Amino acid sequence: MEFKRFGKKFLIRIDKGEEIVETLKKFCQDNKIILGYITGLGATNKVKVGLYDIDKKQYFSKEFFGNYEIAPLYGNISTMKGETYLHLHINICDSEHKSFGGHLNSAVVSATFEGIIEQIDGEVDRVLDKEIGLNLIKF
Repeated sequence: MEFKRFGKKFLIRIDKGEEIVETLKKFCQDNKIILGYITGLGATNKVKVGLYDIDKKQYFSKEFFGNYEIAPLYGNISTMKGETYLHLHINICDSEHKSFGGHLNSAVVSATFEGIIEQIDGEVDRVLDKEIGLNLIKF
């Protein structure tokens, strides 16, 4: 992974074979980014996407293998109990231009991933909402 900083914005490139979620999390930790947002695009050949079932209070995930365009990835950066917390969603498209999406659990870059992270001054933590079953932003 390589990057260049422009004020509070970072242009990043994640390379073939790298896992996106862990790479982004480590990047945020290394650069002390505790609040911000991420956008990006690229390609993956192994991706795990989840969908939250509100009634069961559980994520159900599906893995996709093959050639997929990331079109796009969006997410935010916050903290939970002092640790970096990424909430990422992704849309992937296959060779027939069918689109799949949801909560991004993991994705391995097959060619490249290009992203922009914008750091926001401040800090927002998350807390588990037991009724909903999700870690919600706490203001």
